[in-house]
Amino acid sequence: MKEIYETEDRPQRVFLIGIQDNHTGREEAESLLKELSGLAGTLGVEEIAREMVHVREHHPKYGMGSGKAEEIAEKVRELKADCVIFDQEITPSQQRNWETLTEIAVVDRQEVIIQIFAGRAKTREAELQVNLAELRYALPRLTHKYIDLNRQKGGRYGTKGAGETKLEMDRRQIEQKIHKIESNLKEVRKNRAIQRKKREKIPIPGCALVGYTNAGKSSLLNAMTQADTFVEDKLFATLDPTTRRLEIGKGRPVLLTDTVGFIRRLPHDLIDAFKSTLEEASLASLLIHVLDASDPDVDVYYKTTMAVLHELGADEIPMLLVFNKTDKIDDSDILDDLLKRYPGSIPVSAKNAQGLDTLASRIDEALSANQHRFRFPSTRTDLPALLHRKGSVVTERYNDDFIEVEARVDAVLLSQMKEWLCT
Repeated sequence: MKEIYETEDRPQRVFLIGIQDNHTGREEAESLLKELSGLAGTLGVEEIAREMVHVREHHPKYGMGSGKAEEIAEKVRELKADCVIFDQEITPSQQRNWETLTEIAVVDRQEVIIQIFAGRAKTREAELQVNLAELRYALPRLTHKYIDLNRQKGGRYGTKGAGETKLEMDRRQIEQKIHKIESNLKEVRKNRAIQRKKREKIPIPGCALVGYTNAGKSSLLNAMTQADTFVEDKLFATLDPTTRRLEIGKGRPVLLTDTVGFIRRLPHDLIDAFKSTLEEASLASLLIHVLDASDPDVDVYYKTTMAVLHELGADEIPMLLVFNKTDKIDDSDILDDLLKRYPGSIPVSAKNAQGLDTLASRIDEALSANQHRFRFPSTRTDLPALLHRKGSVVTERYNDDFIEVEARVDAVLLSQMKEWLCT
């Protein structure tokens, strides 16, 4: 994969390009371009200019008309930019055409996000997942590197004909690396599943903090559990899930997990690669959806997160909606309007510890709503075993005549067990 910057005395100077077309309105395009600026800042490059381009028809060579492309290239040269970053995905051939036109590196939003992930992955699982996404992204972009190279000698009849291209060799090597990483990931995920099963045997419910990137999930985890999770006011500060124990109610413990933040136009390869990271959300007893109350695009971020949760099959899990960073809001009418539009939501400030007691109380209430008591015949030991497998057992008492179990269960399991439900 092409690196968009190297270590040097000054940061790379980048020119950002947003695209407004028939599928993206002006307001959304401006919001996405602003977000791209945040991504560039996280990557550590210097934004020297940005431009919104209105594209009526996508041209195969540059994604826009040649005249507009020449105009942008001239601005890039005048500003002495080191790199051009497009907010939308560009094809490998368009990338090659733009680099020929501007004579500098040209990348898209996908590569920026992948590079951010690559720089912030810490655990072996996250590193493997990022490497996999990098290789999958790079594979179709090999062509522009070796398009003029001649075939090598040494091919045998019935294998590669007159020889094998450098491109084919590199493609095969990358495919082999992808296969090896996928095998390593299976092993890592198997170990992760074993650890999760051990954790599930302990009758402690799990709550997952989910939400748009930079909503303050890690800060909220730290504030509620006195943890020391890495926190930074940048996009994708957290990539690896972190779980901490939290005492709520009358000493009742829960496991609170911080997950990777969501973002619009997240590369598909990263969604696939990070499914095991996001799996914590789909397996939680309760989701705590955190939003930045001070962000003007909060409604868009809510929809984006809900869409990703739907893809994970986690949108049916009980959820609490939390508006964080209320300390940044000067106009109380803004917060009042949010709370009216999202009934039942909880305003908090992880920075000032405001509203955290209310949030803990609401978590306790939400988890208690899914807790039920069952009484089984003493001969039906298979039923408590089923609760252990598919629910979260809180208490278990054996008697000569019956077995009484208190457990947290979902709606499906509850319907299966309704015959033995204690009223």
